[in-house]
Amino acid sequence: MADERASTAAPLVLVVDDEPQIRRFLKTGFELQGFRIVEAGTAREALEVAVMRKPDLVVLDLGLPDADGASVLEQLRGWFDGAVIVLSVRNAETDKVALLEKGADDYVVKPFGMAELLARARVVLRRVVSRGAPEPVLRVGALALDLAQRIVTLNGAPVTLSPKQFALLRALGMHHGKVLTHRQLMKELWPQDPDEDVQYLRILMKKLRDKLEPDPARPVYLVTELAIGYRLRTQEQLDLTGYAEVMP
Repeated sequence: MADERASTAAPLVLVVDDEPQIRRFLKTGFELQGFRIVEAGTAREALEVAVMRKPDLVVLDLGLPDADGASVLEQLRGWFDGAVIVLSVRNAETDKVALLEKGADDYVVKPFGMAELLARARVVLRRVVSRGAPEPVLRVGALALDLAQRIVTLNGAPVTLSPKQFALLRALGMHHGKVLTHRQLMKELWPQDPDEDVQYLRILMKKLRDKLEPDPARPVYLVTELAIGYRLRTQEQLDLTGYAEVMP
């Protein structure tokens, strides 16, 4: 049987939650936006459906009756190359960091708005489609990043970055819209010594923001996920914040 993802343009979303009313809520919200939906109420069912249907995106609740959702994530990442968004009432930074480092593309803390979840779903789905071949030029507000030519412009004017500053921006650009943890970035920037003091990363980010942000004290492009890491926002994420027209 041909891969279902190749048979239609409508993305297939696997919704995993043990509460039927939440599954109905998510099913309605996604279907209204043109997505196709399959459901699972347990960890075992989720893994079986993922194997059989090969979804583009898994929306995974952590509080499942037969296993913790984090273990489902680990098993999925053994073979599944689609996107995974975790839903959870857990808001602790340590939980979020662990999930991101286990392979979650994003997380949404309950309660949440459907508009936010749909926006995040579109972002991670675009990233999965372009995985291994990122967009040659990323544009967010007045900022443009040409990964191939190593050119950064702000409002059309070139910005000179140090090699480390560009490396940080490139790492975030390669995962455009996704949170990268401090440790993931440290491994990227200092592969020989990834356990170096994270303060070096914070200083590097401050210098990068000084060159790129309209107001470095209130960043809109390079945003902090408190105690977790950093994210380079997509245009869609920027629009959701109310900064649709950012000018330096």
